[in-house]
Amino acid sequence: MNHSFFEIENISTPIIATAIHDGHLIKEELIPFMLLSEQERAREEDPYTVFMIAGLPVTKVNVSSSRFQLDLNRVIERAIYEKPEDAWGLNVWKALPEDEKQRLHSDYGLFYDAIKSLLEDTIKNHGYFVILDVHTYNHRRDDAFTEADAEANPEINMGTFYNEQHWKGLCLAYTRFLVSQNFDARENVKFKGGAFAQWVIKNYGNKGCVLSIEFKKVFMDEWTGIANLPHLVRLQNLLSASVDFLNSEIKKYL
Repeated sequence: MNHSFFEIENISTPIIATAIHDGHLIKEELIPFMLLSEQERAREEDPYTVFMIAGLPVTKVNVSSSRFQLDLNRVIERAIYEKPEDAWGLNVWKALPEDEKQRLHSDYGLFYDAIKSLLEDTIKNHGYFVILDVHTYNHRRDDAFTEADAEANPEINMGTFYNEQHWKGLCLAYTRFLVSQNFDARENVKFKGGAFAQWVIKNYGNKGCVLSIEFKKVFMDEWTGIANLPHLVRLQNLLSASVDFLNSEIKKYL
């Protein structure tokens, strides 16, 4: 299923991998209203997440538009960054016309309608689902050389807070699996799961769970955007092993 700003590759698997913040594109008609440079936008996007999930033998959801155009991981009222406090203190738009805002809100509805259809199809075919909601996050906000406190910024933050109690054991087991692969992985330290995860869980949480995986950007230079390819491949391999682990572990919770 292809749309102008997202793609769903549905191969009918109970595990679904998403990269909803990977995109960088801005609609041509919106560029005159955009105040940020491409580099400024790229810093807060989640580059390489499509690459991370590309080889997984699962259904995939990839978003090509920038979160600065429309953030699908926020509630619809906050999906357009209209104030600096919505976007890390950044001024994103000149006065965006109301008709353009309405079109973006229509896009938001289109995306969530597609996710609704995907999840209902997955539940019909398999009875359950697990979403790998893949993101990345910055840890050198002050400058390119100063790292944030490691205790408060794990290498992998697992956002699992909003999942129903039935799935908490699976969330913990998966986090322990990540630790067994020599990663500093901890649950709900910096992020608990965004609006996408919360929407899925609110509507379908009795049938599955969302594992919101936030990789700290130690695999790249977050100021230049240049990735360390061997490190990136290691994360790709980790997600591949994760699919095998989850396909086996999930049986305990069905």
